[in-house]
Amino acid sequence: MTRPVLIPILGDQLSFSLSALQDVDKSDARLLMMEVAQETTYVPHHRKKIAFILAAMRHHAAALRDAGWQVDYVELDDPDNTGSFGGEIGRAVTRHDPLRIRVTEPGEWRVLEILRGLEAEHNLPLDILPDSRFLCSHKEFASWAEGRKQLRMEYFYREMRRKTGLLMEGDEPAGGRWNFDSENRKPADTDLFMPRPLDVEPDATTRAVLELVEARFPDGFGTLTPFRFAVTTEDAEKALERFIDEALPRFGDYQDAMLTGEKYLYHSVLSPYINAGLLDPLHVCRKAEQAFLDGDVPLNSAEGFIRQIIGWREYVRGIYWLKMPDYAGANHFGASRPLPDFYWSAETKMACLREVVGQTRDEAYAHHIQRLMVTGNFALIAGIDPHQVHEWYLSVYADAFEWVELPNTVGMSQFADGGLLASKPYAASGNYINKMSDHCRNCAYDVKDRTGENACPFNALYWDFLIRNREKLGANPRLAQPYRTWDRMSADTRKDYLNAAARSLKRLEAGTL
Repeated sequence: MTRPVLIPILGDQLSFSLSALQDVDKSDARLLMMEVAQETTYVPHHRKKIAFILAAMRHHAAALRDAGWQVDYVELDDPDNTGSFGGEIGRAVTRHDPLRIRVTEPGEWRVLEILRGLEAEHNLPLDILPDSRFLCSHKEFASWAEGRKQLRMEYFYREMRRKTGLLMEGDEPAGGRWNFDSENRKPADTDLFMPRPLDVEPDATTRAVLELVEARFPDGFGTLTPFRFAVTTEDAEKALERFIDEALPRFGDYQDAMLTGEKYLYHSVLSPYINAGLLDPLHVCRKAEQAFLDGDVPLNSAEGFIRQIIGWREYVRGIYWLKMPDYAGANHFGASRPLPDFYWSAETKMACLREVVGQTRDEAYAHHIQRLMVTGNFALIAGIDPHQVHEWYLSVYADAFEWVELPNTVGMSQFADGGLLASKPYAASGNYINKMSDHCRNCAYDVKDRTGENACPFNALYWDFLIRNREKLGANPRLAQPYRTWDRMSADTRKDYLNAAARSLKRLEAGTL
């Protein structure tokens, strides 16, 4: 018998187009899929996130077997499971005596380091193939970034538009503009029709996973049921169709809006499926483009959605691999305050944070403005340790894998990289949240009160953040106007702001904010 090629497939590589599966004879390959305890506990993952990945893995293994592949699958509760990638690959080497190991490059630095050690450990050739599901290779991104002091997504995005031809009319962008973001900032109203993402009823395989997660993680973070995620490519495709037909037409207008009790508005909730491999990102973009070309979706919606995928998604991956491993420890402002307990409990008098954290706990989902301008904004202006913020985001969202989450948190949300990724910190007072949501209407704090005992904490903390970091931010041209505004304030007004900020931080430390 010919010695096989051992092909490990990771939990975010659930795609038949995976590079490691190409140009391989199925009869000469053994696919290894592993549910390992180490991956469920290296941060305190949301229980829905664990269940989504494990259920999707089990369904994908079945689909691979149906397609003729030989799959060696190790379940989490297998009594011989070593609990780690290295241990399970070692056991598989013993079982199958492979000729070589062939794997698609993992999405996370720490996993790549584990895999790189296998060649010497097992005295086997190791082939690590590029992940062809992405448009931009590491080499291409490094070439684009070379010589640039600031790596702005907008210019990278234009290159991806040209490369893919998406929303292009010859050499020019459709509609004569690359970016329609200025049209995508409308606040939503409760009388709008709100579509719902596709809910998928768990089948027997998924129910078994839910029972396993409940038994293994009874005290883990997050509500486990009801469980609505698609866990197969077929159902993920149905979710894509639902979004294109019902939500994408108004996605552009309201993508920055927030409404109490409305968890999804016009968002796709497709990122877990794309990041796990159930949906191909370019395929998703082509579907959105076609809906625009057919006249069913306005250009600002199609462009805004496509930009999130071939712009932000590809861009943050490029930043991640260009700057790791040091990027994870970036802390430009030296922020050191611990992450507040209410990021886990949702027990705070601030209605916006209570709403977003509560939704996160229940659904393992929040859209980008909830993450950036509520939980991220508060952490930034309150001076929370960015590494703790990073680990929280990595833990609580079903779509969070380190390559995409870390740059979004460290760079975009917390400005901890000092402006490599973002041109300015995404800091804002309560006025932004009041403009883009209805949360302030039923809050214990008054968003119109700037410095009083009942003032919205965002108001004074915003100014406190700018002033305590003026040495590092004062020369930023995008912050020139706020600093001029501060300098025109009377001494008493400035003192009131700083006192109010100190009062909010004292309440934060006492757990009474």
